[in-house]
Amino acid sequence: MKLLQNNTTAGKALRLLSAMLLLAVCLVGCKTSKHTAGPISEDTGCLSAKVQLTVPSKNAVLTVNGTLKLMKGERMQLSFLMPILRTEVARMDITPECALLVDRMGKRYVHVTREELKDLLPKKATYARLEKLLYNAAKENTAVLSAKDLGIRSLENARLTFTDFSDKPLNLTPTRLSDKYEQVELYELLEMLMSL
Repeated sequence: MKLLQNNTTAGKALRLLSAMLLLAVCLVGCKTSKHTAGPISEDTGCLSAKVQLTVPSKNAVLTVNGTLKLMKGERMQLSFLMPILRTEVARMDITPECALLVDRMGKRYVHVTREELKDLLPKKATYARLEKLLYNAAKENTAVLSAKDLGIRSLENARLTFTDFSDKPLNLTPTRLSDKYEQVELYELLEMLMSL
């Protein structure tokens, strides 16, 4: 059921999306289910998957689909699309050195370095570890990351699901933003996340 009944639900969903994308850097609590579609190899240096964010609330369930693209050792991108219109609403571009979170609807972005995130993320939260967890999940073909796993109790039934992994070659270019986008500070994003 794909419903969006009010702005409160949409606002919570977008804040949750931001939180889950930022915290997905460390993939805390990644769980897999045994449903192998075929062997995934790290030899190609590429990995892609479908991604689904599901946010249930009292009045509605919001489902946002997207994609994951990864070039081993270089960059990964998570992109989420608005239902029906298929317009990108959010993107996260992660490299071993930094992360870029883009809010397409609000025309805002946060650019943070690994150094700036070191006090917020567990010590094991490295780009290499994230890649390893994603490749391990790809071998099982499904990975689920829940808001509860991330400690977001107010929306603990929300989840981020990765499916349909592929190791086919792909093009992955850095995210470029126009002058229409406003850069916001990390603390502004954190204040937004704390209001969940």
